[in-house]
Amino acid sequence: MQFHDRATRDRFLRDNIESVYGALTGGFTRFVRIEDIVLRAAEAYPGLVPASTQLAAEAGLKLKDKQGLERDQSLLLSHILAHPRCGTHLCHAMLLPRAETTAALATLDSQGYVDLGPVRVERHGRAVHLLSTNPRYLNAEDQATIDAMEIGVDVATLDPATDIAVLRGQPVQNAKYAGRRIFGSGINLTHLYRGSIPYLWYVQRELGFIHKYFRGVATPEVLPDDVNGAGMEKPWIAAVEGWAIGGHCQILLTMDYVLAAHDAYMTLPARKEGIIPGAANMRLPRFTGDRLARQLIQAERRLDCDSAEGRLLCDEIVPAGDMDAAIERTVEMLTSAGAVGAIGNRRAFRVAVEPLDLFRRYCAVYTREQAACHFSPALIDNLERNWGAGSRT
Repeated sequence: MQFHDRATRDRFLRDNIESVYGALTGGFTRFVRIEDIVLRAAEAYPGLVPASTQLAAEAGLKLKDKQGLERDQSLLLSHILAHPRCGTHLCHAMLLPRAETTAALATLDSQGYVDLGPVRVERHGRAVHLLSTNPRYLNAEDQATIDAMEIGVDVATLDPATDIAVLRGQPVQNAKYAGRRIFGSGINLTHLYRGSIPYLWYVQRELGFIHKYFRGVATPEVLPDDVNGAGMEKPWIAAVEGWAIGGHCQILLTMDYVLAAHDAYMTLPARKEGIIPGAANMRLPRFTGDRLARQLIQAERRLDCDSAEGRLLCDEIVPAGDMDAAIERTVEMLTSAGAVGAIGNRRAFRVAVEPLDLFRRYCAVYTREQAACHFSPALIDNLERNWGAGSRT
């Protein structure tokens, strides 16, 4: 078939998505991650999505100079996720442990830690600590961190020697904040402006490590929907120091217990950036109510952790210098009755508020709308006006 324009591609996918996805996955017998499914589609259906040569030709361009070819990837992924059978199968594929996880687990077992570059995993007694380590960019997320973070989440989740996981930021190098631990600064806006964060980054992040925080790591044999079966998971504690901006505030919505330093704050500056803050539009109202959620996402409202509104997202406020002790105390509190009960309660809460089918349908919308935002001239204008991205190095 000749795909002359995006409307033709959209109609073809709407009418044929199950057969297309079936062809790309060997009749649903193989689990294929999103990074690979789009490449397979480009080979099997020329013109449906951009070929690897087309993507390579644009890879070095600034975002404002790209043609937006990846919007066709968003059509494919949105139609896959909108289809119950295809979308569930893709969610399952993205919840499986990555191939690199086995070797990383062996290193953790032999050394007590594994250094993945932008991420470090350490054993601390009954807890495994996952540490964000992107000090130059205040622990922001970008294309250089995403694979390491997902491997780190796999390792922390699957480590048999620990019962609970802790997410924390490492000290940063920035002259103004040197030596301070920062939970995270969201997406690296400088890299976004330069065009080095591709569209697939958003989808890989949301269906990959963010979803694994929330739902655990799957096995090929078990459908990870909580009703028919369950994957492997642990309770997660977040230790918020400095700030949790953007994507790092989104992460808090997947955590089981949030500790926050008394001087820390949270923001979801989606309006100033012009993008959708992951699954926050679905998850945040459960914590704050709809009105406050809209203020945070659409009106740049900042939440001090040590405030009435901030405590809707944070379980406990601690003095900034006492975080180590607070983590140890919380680990003991959450594991004293055994890991089985903690995991069972996680699943019971989850099936009531966010079953897999709800997540899948949300992501069908998210994948399409985020592509429109990513390639919008408004995003470039926002980055230049609100961030000064054109002058940053």
